[in-house]
Amino acid sequence: MAQQSFSTQNKRRAGRAGASQTRSSQRRLQQFAIHLVLIGLGLLFSIPFLWLLSTSLKPPEQLFRLPPEWIPRPAQWNNYLRATTFIPFFRYFGNTLYIAVFNVVAVMISCSLAAYGFARIRWPGRDALFFVLIATLMIPSGVTLIPSFLIFRALGWVGSFNPLTWPALTGNAFYIFLLRQFFLTIPQELSAAAKIDGANEFQTFWRIILPLARPALAAVSLFTFLANWNDFIGPLIYLGNKEQYTLALGLYGFLGRVRTEWGMLMAASAIMIAPVMILFFFTQRTFIQGITTTGLK
Repeated sequence: MAQQSFSTQNKRRAGRAGASQTRSSQRRLQQFAIHLVLIGLGLLFSIPFLWLLSTSLKPPEQLFRLPPEWIPRPAQWNNYLRATTFIPFFRYFGNTLYIAVFNVVAVMISCSLAAYGFARIRWPGRDALFFVLIATLMIPSGVTLIPSFLIFRALGWVGSFNPLTWPALTGNAFYIFLLRQFFLTIPQELSAAAKIDGANEFQTFWRIILPLARPALAAVSLFTFLANWNDFIGPLIYLGNKEQYTLALGLYGFLGRVRTEWGMLMAASAIMIAPVMILFFFTQRTFIQGITTTGLK
């Protein structure tokens, strides 16, 4: 009798072990399928970038050959050197970097202060004003383009970097929304404890809220940097002197009336993309954390 009981227990254990192994195998197979799909999608979305790199190394006679050839023969590495001398590349690079960094700093200051006021301070009409702020996101940028130009022309700013930099100090509705959503997740007890210790609102904002909001601030900074690094319409409208051109506008110099330097254009585009890729590579963990903990979740 005892032997039968022991045999039954062994069978149950073997059954449970077999079921566990089956579930483990199914999970591995499911994870493998998911990773396979993600790798396929990653390769699919990387095709335009790989084609850009391939074209940047091709000789002129290979650019429009059919069927298309992915591997340049021979590779024209001097396209990169020629691209930096065909136009004043590094001057345009400096102009673009100045505008992008200025906007990042200005947005961090203005949007974080506004978001703190909407999220952590109670005052009459706060929710109504925040609703109005969010409603401005529904206004297309083209609607405000002409009025903005007229204002900047009246100020004498057209033809300078001012229209592309100083307006960032007035805040951005989308970034204020993102930061507000993050600030709302921080417990109010931390602010109350700071006030008990004698801290005022600015000290609470600077010493407690901002250090905790690094992921959200990193996400906003990267969004701002990308938007200004790739901006074409703004410099096209407000910059008249070629010495002030940005990279996005300077790439137009490769498009000639008779001949377009496609190889150098793609090489310059690859160099322009490189800083953004490096920045995202080093900040991707913080950036993704900031996205998933703000209003985009």
